[in-house]
Amino acid sequence: MAQPSVNADLDLRLVRYFTVVAEQLHFGRAAQRLHLAQPSLSRQIQRLEQQVGARLLDRTSQGTRLTEAGEVFLPQAKALLRSAAQATARARAAAQPTRIAIGYTTSLFVTPAVRELRRQHPDAEVRTTHLDFGDPRPALLEHRVDAVVARLPFPTEGLHVTVLYDEPRALAVSRDHRLAGRESVTLDDIADEPLPRLRDPAWNAFWRIDPRPDGRPAPDGPLVDDLEDKLELIASGQAVAIVARPLRVTSLRPDLTLVPLLGVEPCHVVLATRADDRNRLVAAFRKYAQALLTRPYTGPEAESRPEAEGPEAPETPETHEA
Repeated sequence: MAQPSVNADLDLRLVRYFTVVAEQLHFGRAAQRLHLAQPSLSRQIQRLEQQVGARLLDRTSQGTRLTEAGEVFLPQAKALLRSAAQATARARAAAQPTRIAIGYTTSLFVTPAVRELRRQHPDAEVRTTHLDFGDPRPALLEHRVDAVVARLPFPTEGLHVTVLYDEPRALAVSRDHRLAGRESVTLDDIADEPLPRLRDPAWNAFWRIDPRPDGRPAPDGPLVDDLEDKLELIASGQAVAIVARPLRVTSLRPDLTLVPLLGVEPCHVVLATRADDRNRLVAAFRKYAQALLTRPYTGPEAESRPEAEGPEAPETPETHEA
């Protein structure tokens, strides 16, 4: 590998690409998350390795792994990205910015609160962005977004978290499954049904209810990395899956159906922001989210109350800082 120039500057964009590949340990998945073509991502990583002067990743027949140099570089790379994001955010805050980025995860809607934020702050630049299920905390700490509406569980250290509402859980099955058409099911009904496995341990435990209350492990299904793969497994009869009941899988796949799952705790939908964020737009969005995002959003008809009355005052939501 060519020696780097003494004056070579690290490209932070390439550093971020490296951290995503290091997290996924798979160039294909990392490229998908970064919205890049895989060959392009490979070239970008090679450019970073030239800047660093060391090979950071090795591809083997078993997959991608960090080299010894990569293991050393990874925590420093993450710290570098955090520092750069914080420096940028603080500079913008000092300049009294009028912009906010709001993230949300699959099948959750921020529309009513975003619309109200734009109405009350017409000069503000309000941007929304969809996030992967494992991205809320990294996106906040890296200052890619300023607020996130997402489902727990995810790590909340350093975040201000407010529970907006609870969603009951349901079982997603194919329409020809033996449990399709039931009024409800319990964990006993799916004691031997395989459920897709997830890479994140907390999500794996919560969405598979693993272990079960009696201590038994949940039956293992195939490992999945995205929603579409999970839905295909369910539709083909290879697995069933526990989901949030408002998730409209039937609109995504007409060959699927939902059955209410009884006897399990609901899923918490939360608003998360950085614990130390004093941005006035973040505070305003929190106010509107607590007033308007208190139940699953079903479209404009859900907001058809008289405007003069304003939003109903919700019960005081549970709020904590981790």
